[in-house]
Amino acid sequence: MAGFVSRSYEGEADLQVMTDLLLAARPAERIADYPSILDLQELFSRSGTHANTRLWEDDDGQLVGFAIVDLRQSSMHFEVIPQANGSNIATLIIAWGMERVQDAGRQPGESVELRTSCRGCYTERLALLERHGFVREEQCTLHMARPLDEAIPTPQVPAGFAIRQVAGEHEAEALVALHRAAFGTENMTVEDRLSWMRVPEYDPELDLVAVAPDGTLAAYAFCSLSQEENAISGRRDGYTDPLATHPAFQRRGLARALLLTGFGLLKQRGVETARLSTGSWNTAMQETARSVGFRVDSTTAFFAKRDP
Repeated sequence: MAGFVSRSYEGEADLQVMTDLLLAARPAERIADYPSILDLQELFSRSGTHANTRLWEDDDGQLVGFAIVDLRQSSMHFEVIPQANGSNIATLIIAWGMERVQDAGRQPGESVELRTSCRGCYTERLALLERHGFVREEQCTLHMARPLDEAIPTPQVPAGFAIRQVAGEHEAEALVALHRAAFGTENMTVEDRLSWMRVPEYDPELDLVAVAPDGTLAAYAFCSLSQEENAISGRRDGYTDPLATHPAFQRRGLARALLLTGFGLLKQRGVETARLSTGSWNTAMQETARSVGFRVDSTTAFFAKRDP
């Protein structure tokens, strides 16, 4: 690999070769790490992703790496085939990512930072990030697992509330409002929510919402599974997140009831392990997750590279 040429994302054919690279670059047990096959499908159904994606090819025109920048969070995710790990490809990718966040709106005299993440057990990637000036942050993501062969208690739904599946795309705006209120963030958009609902493996029966007596959407749990990813990993995993409760309805057991309902639905579909991720700072979510049998089985570390 004498040299590399980079170019912008050009369409669905590129999504396929990026997916192929993901499969070639990762061991089977890492296939569901972010961005997974399912995540790529979601991301590239959103309008802003295309312009913030870059692909690197070798002299033969073969894809050797790609990167996706999320300007809302000044973060970048990238993947490189193992054969290119000894080259300067990571240097090129990180330089491009920093340039993207610099161009996105640095004011005179203002420093910017590029953020990324890495599973805590991937020592080679951790060392690479540190060599390129990334500094590890204190907070992390906790990845939790819950075997579904353990007893699943009957969900206890508060009086007057009901759990049902999301009625359709017309509820996306209300779900976004619920998410923003629960997490205190403006990052979630209607386009984001619709992208979850438009991937080929979306199962509407797993998209759960708790409804208050007056019809208000009080909480949700976006449960899912990917048969494609499970076939690659050899596991039978399902997911019970994102999970959110509006502040007006917290401490009533809605999140717990949604999780237990999701467990039953996933188990009916052959799932053996339910998985959920949450921030190390989100102690309330950790408490709820542990109350239904989740245990931490790995972590993802956050890193930031600052440009003075």
